Amino acid sequence: MRIDLPGFGPYELREPVSWPAVDRPASSRIVYAAAHVVADPLGDNTPGSPAAVDWDATLRFRRHLWSLGLRVADAMDTAQRNMGLDWAATRELIRRSAAEARSFGDPATLVSCGAGTDHAPDAADLNTITAAYAEQIEAVQSAGAGVIVMASRQLARVAAGPKDYHQVYGKLFGLAERPVILHWLGEMFDPNLAGYWGSPDVAAATESFLELIHANAAMVDGVKVSLLDEEHEIGLRAALPEGVKLYTGDDFNYPSLIRSGSHALLGIFDAIAPAAAAALQALDAAEAGDEQALARYDEILAPTVPLSRKIFERPTYNYKTGIVFLAWLNGHQDAFAMVNGAQSARSLVHLAEVFRLADQAGLLADQELAVRRMKALLAVNGL
Repeated sequence: MRIDLPGFGPYELREPVSWPAVDRPASSRIVYAAAHVVADPLGDNTPGSPAAVDWDATLRFRRHLWSLGLRVADAMDTAQRNMGLDWAATRELIRRSAAEARSFGDPATLVSCGAGTDHAPDAADLNTITAAYAEQIEAVQSAGAGVIVMASRQLARVAAGPKDYHQVYGKLFGLAERPVILHWLGEMFDPNLAGYWGSPDVAAATESFLELIHANAAMVDGVKVSLLDEEHEIGLRAALPEGVKLYTGDDFNYPSLIRSGSHALLGIFDAIAPAAAAALQALDAAEAGDEQALARYDEILAPTVPLSRKIFERPTYNYKTGIVFLAWLNGHQDAFAMVNGAQSARSLVHLAEVFRLADQAGLLADQELAVRRMKALLAVNGL
């Protein structure tokens, strides 16, 4: 099967890949796929409008992830928090996602949701920011989901130093019903989070972060770190208190980081879920003594890395467009549409390369459908 791709030319698709069925979650690592939301293509999802969500397709995609043995990290930056998913839609997403998880098991295990302060964009003092966090934590806990404490743009703007972060987060731990996941999102994902934890210097910020975690280790399930710095993550992982997990958020270096001991909470696992599930089963087998399985793990994930690096290329925060594009190509949604009109955030040449790299990784589930949809997109753009 062939297709002409802008920026590449004639392209011959590879032999299709049939990924094995997964009948259980991985046992060697805890892995979350950060999931996207499916926009209603008939809704007014123009920039600045309230998010109009296709709830049936959004929940169907979460069932797809759970069926592969992955947990779901919901209402996170992959779901376009701070980039079009307003609080009304976020609150409904949290409620629906947790309710849907009950058909698969314990929602507190299967889905964890982001709690932040984005519904209070003008918050100008620590008490207001703490109250905003508290409202969202209550929404997540009331739904029955686990809590991921997201990095706050408002706190980054207001905090004068590490003590202010510790004051706010210390109060949040007191509101949590069970241990939470802390989220350190680097400025490449959101420039408004520069200097988080009280310093623009990563070493100083890390020291502040670790001080907070060690003082509250009983209430920290783990930390999700998205700095795209493998060496830093390995050092941070080694410095965490016993029992506190490191969930890699490094969409560039995840194969080696997971291999060496990190758990995972990754946006790219939304797009590569079948391959990720198969690789994790191989890792389980390797840690159970199968000498050939580690090579299978590497073989599965290696071709996904160029795809991930393309999707997450600068400006990194526009990675959601590539994630949704692949969901559309693979038939998980009927339209290439996003809240806030974000489907326009990447060029046609970029998307064509995502198509090619997804095929190379064996991640076009139905090649005929993918080619038909890619050709339709090219035709709309005059090609």
